[in-house]
Amino acid sequence: MANCDKQQIIPDLDSLSLEEKVAQMFVIRASGYLFDHQIRFPDWEPQKAALQHLIADLGVGGVLLPVGNSGDMFLRSQEIQSWAKIPLLIASDVEEGVGQRFTGATHFPPPMALNTIAQKDINLAEKYAEDLGYHIAQESLELGINWVLGPVVDVNNNPDNPVINVRSFGETPELVNKLATAFIKGAHKWPVLTVAKHFPGHGDTAVDSHIDLPVLPHSDSRLNEIELPPFIAAIKAGVDAIMSAHLLIKSWDSEKPATLSHKILTEKLRNELQFEGLIVTDALVMGAIAKKYGANEAPILALEAGADILLMPLDPAGAIAAICDAVRAGRITEARINESVKRIWTAKQKIFSSPITQSAIPNIATPAAISSVTNILRDSMKAGGPLPLQPQPGGRNLILLDDIFLCEVLGHHTPAIAFPRQLGYKLQLVDRNTNLTPDLDPTTGIPTILQIFIRGNPFRGSNEVIESALTWFKKLLQTQQLQAIVIYGSPYTLEQFLPALPTEIPFVFSYGQQISAQTLALETLFGSSFSLSNFV
Repeated sequence: MANCDKQQIIPDLDSLSLEEKVAQMFVIRASGYLFDHQIRFPDWEPQKAALQHLIADLGVGGVLLPVGNSGDMFLRSQEIQSWAKIPLLIASDVEEGVGQRFTGATHFPPPMALNTIAQKDINLAEKYAEDLGYHIAQESLELGINWVLGPVVDVNNNPDNPVINVRSFGETPELVNKLATAFIKGAHKWPVLTVAKHFPGHGDTAVDSHIDLPVLPHSDSRLNEIELPPFIAAIKAGVDAIMSAHLLIKSWDSEKPATLSHKILTEKLRNELQFEGLIVTDALVMGAIAKKYGANEAPILALEAGADILLMPLDPAGAIAAICDAVRAGRITEARINESVKRIWTAKQKIFSSPITQSAIPNIATPAAISSVTNILRDSMKAGGPLPLQPQPGGRNLILLDDIFLCEVLGHHTPAIAFPRQLGYKLQLVDRNTNLTPDLDPTTGIPTILQIFIRGNPFRGSNEVIESALTWFKKLLQTQQLQAIVIYGSPYTLEQFLPALPTEIPFVFSYGQQISAQTLALETLFGSSFSLSNFV
């Protein structure tokens, strides 16, 4: 397993300068790839020399690595740990498995798949949730990740939610409580940190906080009934950290978003709910915060509100200096800084107290993990109509997705493309970069399989693509060309198509979009097996 490659000692708090203590409160973002030319988001991901300066010289407390491949990540985590005088928290949003972020590792279906299974068998769903936490934690450690930024404990009771959506375990607090608790139990079989997010609940919003500030208008009683119970359950389950949401909750604080609210983070979470672990902000570069508050003022406000970890500031060096200046000016006490660093020390002691043997090759995508993925996909899949479908050579394989340039689940070798090609279908791709308007000749009568890859998309939304998919769907029905429909991703997308789907046209729905989900969905549709060996 990858972790610190040397016996690093967490120093006594009194031995650190103010600057060193403040720096430990920051978790910055960096590329998960090894080389500078691979950086995808240069505004947020510093080049190697700048990153090494932030870690080795300024002494930031952690690094969030959002995307990459498993080989690079395995080496990257060792590299950045080698720069650090104090062991780093290395975090990633691997809610759907490490393979969601780092290719080569196991990619699970989204957590909401377990909600469907729970409707039929809650005990089985809880077992799968525990397995999910277990495998994510195990594979995270293999690549050097020691902080799993999950589970999402938001109750997704708004189908139009663009940012939570299928990342949630479900639409009721009772189910989210049970499944999130099981996830934490599984993850804690390994020495990793977990985090419940996004406090006090991001599930009933229709605005993406990556872009702007959502407002939650609910009363105190409604929040206590729906939004808070999963966080209370997570605290009881021993979750290590709770991440704040960039939301304005008028019934609790009519002026400041939760991330910057003392009433919410300290009075509600720390005092009333008696949470003793780490309070971490959501990314401070997100539009909900960055648009209104200064790059160096927002971290100060979050610290004053009660945060211990300040995630992804716009200007890490400037923010560290600004907080030190605030301490020297008397705005913040050094005792307040010490409180947070002590909590950080407790968390780091948990994950670094026992040395972890370094593997030569990471042990990921194990048979047990792959089997768990298959089980969840199979037991959450939905299908209807006359199956199996009789293939029509010369037919059209119409794939409609959000953005082909941002899609990592499709390629010439993936089942959604390769399987229909084997059966004689010709490929047509439609996304927001092409003409989304249907252009069909009603006289040709080409039998068409419509495959739709749509789920909630932070930063850009998916309404335009859903409307286009519905237009294509209706046009194919009108011209009697629709042979079958396969939907990957969100049950809310499925619900928009099923009412108008004739019973004689088969459909398959899968929560997953990855290769294993495509394989299972299309094998269900056609009633035959797919083998990649036929195409390579």
